[in-house]
Amino acid sequence: MTAVTSPPRTAPPTSAARRRRWADRRHVPVLVTLALLVGMYGTGVANYENFSDTQVLLNVFVDNAFLLVVAAGMTFVILTGGIDLSVGAVVALTTVVAATLLHAGWPAAVVLPLVLLMGTLLGLGMGAVIHYFKVEPFIATLAGMFLARGLSLLINRNSIPITDPFWTAMAQKRIRFAPGIFISTSVVIALVVVLVAAYVLAYTRFGRTVYAIGGNADSALLMGLPVGRTRIAVYTVSGFCSSLGGVLLSFYMLSGYSLHAQGMELDAIAAVVIGGVLLTGGSGYLFGTVLGVLLLGLIQTIITFQGTLSSWWTKIVIGILLFGFIVLQRLVTRRAR
Repeated sequence: MTAVTSPPRTAPPTSAARRRRWADRRHVPVLVTLALLVGMYGTGVANYENFSDTQVLLNVFVDNAFLLVVAAGMTFVILTGGIDLSVGAVVALTTVVAATLLHAGWPAAVVLPLVLLMGTLLGLGMGAVIHYFKVEPFIATLAGMFLARGLSLLINRNSIPITDPFWTAMAQKRIRFAPGIFISTSVVIALVVVLVAAYVLAYTRFGRTVYAIGGNADSALLMGLPVGRTRIAVYTVSGFCSSLGGVLLSFYMLSGYSLHAQGMELDAIAAVVIGGVLLTGGSGYLFGTVLGVLLLGLIQTIITFQGTLSSWWTKIVIGILLFGFIVLQRLVTRRAR
């Protein structure tokens, strides 16, 4: 009589295998963003004359350098599972304070570090309130948004032109690669910020702690990681990036205005999410944020080339993309479990 043997059982996947599968899935939103960017650029080239010019693509960087810096700071915050609604108001406050002081005759060598310090201290204050008083980031940064926007309106309600020689030189300086092909100094500054931020997130203990807090703050605390200090630090980084973004915007506009950067906080959040960073934190890459900013800029460029569409179509398309990427993130995280 032949014995009946049961089929061999498949061994359950090890924790290392599960981590590898999760790492692979984390790349999906970034790859989708990259595919959308390439597809959208190809559509523009196929439908609009001169869209393939190199300068058209470089102008996306030139026109969005300040947003790229702000979104880089926002990436740190969202990776911890937080949010920063104050960035647009801090950008506006930076332009107003810089323009006011320069108009009063203050030297640029004093104004520049002063406005960067101002934004950094605002971020530090919001981070401290969030950590020490256990205030939700949404509420704390909403208060910061009202404070910064209110201060800028209190200082001056009108647009203040900037004529300082250093500011105008930075605004007009071009790094040329060929006749008619150039980038601004703001693009160089933004790319340096992105490279430094990417290195910090990928290769430093601070960066690993940021991801750990976003994954599970309680576990990170039990592991002995400096959760409180890191939470305060990411809002400080976001405040610094917001003030630097304000400086770059003042280079771009050569003015300070209390109504500058309205809605920029939403653009920055949209760029980060479309770039594949989970809103709940713990997963995402700064490279994805760069792709998200470029995608938003490319949408605006296509609408400009079309010429018959309202600029509000930019918001409509961004809204559709946000819905799609939020659903995609949910699918990816659900399958990972």
